[in-house]
Amino acid sequence: MKSVSLPSMKQGLGTSIFTQHSVLSTFNSGLFSTAVTRRGKVQSIPTDFEVSTKGACIQMGKGRLEAFSDGVIAIIITIMVLELKVPHGADLAALRPLIPVFLSYVLSFIYIGIYWNNHHHLLQAVRHVNGRILWANLHLLFWLSLIPFVTGWMGENHFAAWPIALYGTVLLFAAIAYFILSLALIAHHGRDSALAIAVGRDFKGRISVVLYALAIPLSFVNSWVAFGLYVLVAIMWLIPDRRIEKTLTP
Repeated sequence: MKSVSLPSMKQGLGTSIFTQHSVLSTFNSGLFSTAVTRRGKVQSIPTDFEVSTKGACIQMGKGRLEAFSDGVIAIIITIMVLELKVPHGADLAALRPLIPVFLSYVLSFIYIGIYWNNHHHLLQAVRHVNGRILWANLHLLFWLSLIPFVTGWMGENHFAAWPIALYGTVLLFAAIAYFILSLALIAHHGRDSALAIAVGRDFKGRISVVLYALAIPLSFVNSWVAFGLYVLVAIMWLIPDRRIEKTLTP
């Protein structure tokens, strides 16, 4: 589908778009562009949208989704680091009670970094989004926003069974939410798109879900083994995954 990106037009420059349906021309004026229809109706369109010359279809760009997601993830990391309370003592012994909290923070920071990295790569293969994708992305951010809470609870209670199990539950649903987002993006761009080819069968994602599901009940048998499975998944994702980069590289 051929499209005209409104943000790329120079300010004040009118561009005619001859279609079989409605949109005749657009005029960019900064944050909004004006679309003039055959019936003479003037309509303001945000410059993050694309106007297609085939069927006068208006499609949303991905810029605001990326910016919003980056902002939420930055806030999540900020909240987590604020949970590291400064000890009142002046010797190294005063830091000892903070070790479980710090270990929880390190693991969660790595997980948030993994999700940010994968999210960034995923959207590099995306041209535009729709409402379904926006909600799928919000669903992912919801589960990621719970990570500071379960991180603090797990660290404050020295990796007890219930906090470990709830931590794994949040990781499990975050992984499922990411999988749903990937499916929504693939459905929007097509099974033969570069995104679909790059994602493939997503073997690492499926294995991660299985390990989370095993670790949750295992938390009540041996919480440290369950915690070790969470670490194993993080290490697995720290190994560079170049599927999308290889697909997009000419």
